[in-house]
Amino acid sequence: MKLAAIDIAIILLYLIATVVTGVVLKKRAERSKKDYLLGGNTLPWYLLGLSNASGMFDISGTMWLVTLLFVYGLKSAWIPWLWPVFNQIFLMVFLSMWLRRSNVTTGAEWINTRFGNRQGAQMSHAIVVVFAIIMGLGYLAYGFIGIGKFVEIFVPWEYVSAYIPFSLPEEYVAHFYGIIFTCFAVFYALLGGMMSIVWADVIQYTLMAVSSIVVGVIAMNAVADNSLLVPDGWLTPFFGMRLGLDWTNIIPEVNQKIQSDGFSLFSVFFMMMMFKGVLVSLAGPAPNYDMQKILSSRSPREAALMSGSVSLVLMPIRYFMIAGFGVLGLLFYDKLDLIVGGRIDFEQILPSAISEFVPVGFLGLMLAGLLAAFMSTFAGTLNATQAYIVNDIYLKYIQPGAPENKLKFINYGAGLIMVAISIVLGFYARDVNDVLQWIVSGLYGSYVAANVLKWYWWRFNGHGFFWGMLGGLIPALSFRFIFEGVLDLYTFPLMLLLSAAGCIIGAYAAPPADEESLKHFYKNVRPWGFWKPIHDKVVAEDPGFRRNTNFRRDMFNVATGVIWQTALVIFPIYLVLLEVVPFFISLAIALICTLILKKTWFDRLPEDV
Repeated sequence: MKLAAIDIAIILLYLIATVVTGVVLKKRAERSKKDYLLGGNTLPWYLLGLSNASGMFDISGTMWLVTLLFVYGLKSAWIPWLWPVFNQIFLMVFLSMWLRRSNVTTGAEWINTRFGNRQGAQMSHAIVVVFAIIMGLGYLAYGFIGIGKFVEIFVPWEYVSAYIPFSLPEEYVAHFYGIIFTCFAVFYALLGGMMSIVWADVIQYTLMAVSSIVVGVIAMNAVADNSLLVPDGWLTPFFGMRLGLDWTNIIPEVNQKIQSDGFSLFSVFFMMMMFKGVLVSLAGPAPNYDMQKILSSRSPREAALMSGSVSLVLMPIRYFMIAGFGVLGLLFYDKLDLIVGGRIDFEQILPSAISEFVPVGFLGLMLAGLLAAFMSTFAGTLNATQAYIVNDIYLKYIQPGAPENKLKFINYGAGLIMVAISIVLGFYARDVNDVLQWIVSGLYGSYVAANVLKWYWWRFNGHGFFWGMLGGLIPALSFRFIFEGVLDLYTFPLMLLLSAAGCIIGAYAAPPADEESLKHFYKNVRPWGFWKPIHDKVVAEDPGFRRNTNFRRDMFNVATGVIWQTALVIFPIYLVLLEVVPFFISLAIALICTLILKKTWFDRLPEDV
């Protein structure tokens, strides 16, 4: 066992704290559906922002990002655009405010504010629920795989097997650990709802912030005393047509990793990421924990502030840690244990580096923080998925007037069923990257066309939304089998074409949404875009109404915000590497963008929206 007594004590103390949090907030969560799913809309934006950042500081994603930094160096700063990570900027600038003005509980419920209650709206509502549940299962399986692989390093099976009344094949040990820690996340998420999740996330962020600083400082001291051997181009974020990183004379196995990732033609990969990323961002948040945090905010202004705070509190701290582990892995590669099932698994860099380089005491703090990161993401996703099952299936179709005390047990049952299914799915996934690629390029890709059109085109209706979503969802679930071995990102244009065809054909095969719903949506949400016929009708009834003319300013703020966010990623990496000039350049860019956004975004946020 690689853990000292003090490390084990810290981890146990954290696990006990999560259980206590769930128990203490249980009664508050049981007061109403809104209290359970949205924290009663009483949580301030800065707590929700910390919670959202904490949920994104997940263990599976951190393992993936450390691997990316190790392999691709500064060029790894671009690869999270697959997600796309810059969707937080679009939310910050305008989409969070638009979404929060709806005053609904879930994304599926939001559909009725846009399309009314006709047949097309009902079809759209149903397919959003299906999409949300599939995405929730994907995220839960993703977190489940990551936590199991992580714990396996620190708690070797030979120490545990003597106390377990059954034997396990080596490849399923990680799944066993995943089940154990999933139970803790399920406990406080089910009992305390959104309020419990947010307060547990704040504890987790504090742990991770302290741990990140420790790891980054350890790595900086190591860089000062050792030479870093990396291929040409590793130390710069800039790139040409091809990736141009050759590990042959350093760590030859890394070349195989780059080939299997499919990122060699980096300029093509980058352009595809940009194309898909902008469309996904314009579509707004997918129906997951990010959307639930926006809907949980106290007002549209606070929703924007919450989304804006995520990049600021997450990126510098998280990348200080990621750079620290990536650099320690490179400097002391020969000390890492990366062999799993007879082959090198580069996703083991993070847990192996923690085991090797983090000192006693801080090791327990780090592990508690990363376990908390897993539970934060898992609990947030579980809460969001429960919301769809309870609010959009049970209350809509089974028992609309169900009393609050019965809803409590429906919430519990829905959560347990989702967890059980996600664990089964986790057994069939190869690794973290495999699930991640499917989520960000497959599922997110299927979501794009219908959800872009719903915001910006008045004529788009419920039928168009349904057939567009279906036209994207079927390829998302089948393309992996049809185009076996092809990176999901590269099948996105075909998926988009099929989805867009479904949108247009469906939209013109049925009449527009009812006029009253369209006018109410346009007047309440106040989007910009192609809304002239509805705008004219609203002005005829209310001559004082003014259209949203902020398109150019919003796009300027988005461009500035993406540069700002990227600089927040790059400067802590250069700090760890002790690259003084690039560090100050990237820090200066971040500060200049901050000042610009202060004048063009923050100072212009409406006080009462």
